[in-house]
Amino acid sequence: MSNLSTLIPNRSSSGITRTTATVSSLNQKFGSIHRSRRYQKKSLQQRGVSSDQQQRLAAGVLCRAAMDTFTVNKVATKPIDGQKTGTSGLRKKTHVFMSENYLANWIQSLFLALGDEAKGQTIGLGGDGRYFNKQAVQIILKLAAGNGVKKVVVGQNGFMATPAMSALIRQRGLYGGLIMSASHNPAGPDEDWGIKFNYSSGEPAPEKITDKIFGFTQSISELMVADIPDIDLSSVGVTRFGDFEVEVVDYTKEYFDTLKEVFDFDALKKFVSRSDVKFVFDAMHAITGAYAEPLFVDALGAPADSIRNSVPLEDFGGGHPDPNLTYAKELVDIMFSSNAPTFGAASDGDGDRNMILGNNFFVTPSDSVAVIAANAQECIPYFKNGLKGVARSMPTSAALDNVANDMGIPFYETPTGWKFFGNLMDADKCSICGEESFGTGADHVREKDGLWAVLAWLSILAKKNENAPEGSLVSIKDIVNDHWKKFGRNFYSRYDYEGVESESANKMMAHLQQIVDSANKGDAICGFKIDTADNFTYTDPIDGSVAKNQGIRFVFEDGSRIIFRLSGTGSAGATIRMYIETYTKDASKFELDAQDALKDIINAALETSRLQEFTGRDKPTVIT
Repeated sequence: MSNLSTLIPNRSSSGITRTTATVSSLNQKFGSIHRSRRYQKKSLQQRGVSSDQQQRLAAGVLCRAAMDTFTVNKVATKPIDGQKTGTSGLRKKTHVFMSENYLANWIQSLFLALGDEAKGQTIGLGGDGRYFNKQAVQIILKLAAGNGVKKVVVGQNGFMATPAMSALIRQRGLYGGLIMSASHNPAGPDEDWGIKFNYSSGEPAPEKITDKIFGFTQSISELMVADIPDIDLSSVGVTRFGDFEVEVVDYTKEYFDTLKEVFDFDALKKFVSRSDVKFVFDAMHAITGAYAEPLFVDALGAPADSIRNSVPLEDFGGGHPDPNLTYAKELVDIMFSSNAPTFGAASDGDGDRNMILGNNFFVTPSDSVAVIAANAQECIPYFKNGLKGVARSMPTSAALDNVANDMGIPFYETPTGWKFFGNLMDADKCSICGEESFGTGADHVREKDGLWAVLAWLSILAKKNENAPEGSLVSIKDIVNDHWKKFGRNFYSRYDYEGVESESANKMMAHLQQIVDSANKGDAICGFKIDTADNFTYTDPIDGSVAKNQGIRFVFEDGSRIIFRLSGTGSAGATIRMYIETYTKDASKFELDAQDALKDIINAALETSRLQEFTGRDKPTVIT
């Protein structure tokens, strides 16, 4: 039986009430079978497993482990402060989640929030491989069983990239899924951990659910814990305890099946095999390392040395798995060398973000989504009938707006948070969307998707080079320059000030709000005339819900913009994000460095916000 002290440290048995459930006896024969991608068949043959049994195992129908009864323990607990769920779930330092009942309280509150609707349902479970995930899986399984969930589908080794979970939910028709990740934030005992719930369309849980979760965290009094053994996550297969079932699955299958519905893998393989193409992908020792080799090497034929930092590590190798010019320095150095590859890309901790680089060329996330949208119908089979519409988050540059206007398709500007895109996609209003925070995606899933973006760019390259002779490659830079010639260039940059003392950050935002409240159209800020100044409010065109206070923005008459937001994706302190943008159709300026082109409006933003005065920071942590 499981040791309850593992789930609830320091909990005495006096706080536990037991009820008994009967369980049928199970077949143990296949308990130690390990299914690896390359050696599965050989291993099973050596172990004397018949071909029929191999087929059943591949189908996920063989069982392992056995017990005749298990108990559901009602374990006393009490509310814990600080469990408010944000747009990306609940994130805290790892040691906080590992403290007594912290994770268990939130999971129990989730099941209470879902109520009878979740009983008898099948959910997914997996994460980005970070520290504490393996222990967390076992805690969650025991609570799922104790709360009447019928089945949990878990990625092998507890792995499941965020977009892969969305694909799994959609392909299998699951009720929802739990994702263990703090996204692009560092991992380890002293770093970050996170948990979120995705609903039946594969989208992050809407506020009607997250608000209920928070409410229950404030009143919770007991945990419903099934006293079942820990599940072996290393082997694909099924474990049953009466009416409760755990299926450990190949975490690539449904995801790759989905990607194959979107892209022409034969065309991609042909392009990657060209002698003048060199490709490099940096997984940053995060979850996409588990997907990169089977996708890029096995399926598309890229050389094995194209994949860097491919082994997922619990601490991401001590790095910060955020694919930007600062934290993906190893890849940036390669791509800006004298003998740089044709195409470079990176993804983040949980596989939903991406960075795209050409030979000595960086594609901003805002330009990336715009270029993909402009070329999707021609280059990606999934979009052969055109786009339903496009969307971007409010802080993202207006490059996508220009594409939508030219194509005559609907355009939507939403708050930051993928759930807003999900509503549009579920209503068939949006095909492609993106955020400036290195998130790009489409309606094949309901999450941003790092590997999708990489394949989208490879598809554009493949199409543009369809008739190009060897040695005359159309490059990433060529594609982006052609885009600017048609649509103009939105010079854009984001300044991140990480770990700012929260009180100081809030004082700065209050100061900016005062300026907004008194601003009028035509007023000047450091020589820039205001067209609009507000704290962005969004009314969802699908369900009518209203999201307020989504960011202070100043939009000027020449199209330039200054935006300030406090980010909720970290686990401690505050991150101030300052966004600056200006637009030009003057081709003679396209090659300017963005920081030079934006110099005047950057100075206006810093002067207006009094950022250095409020925070004591004289430079940002990260510039993108």
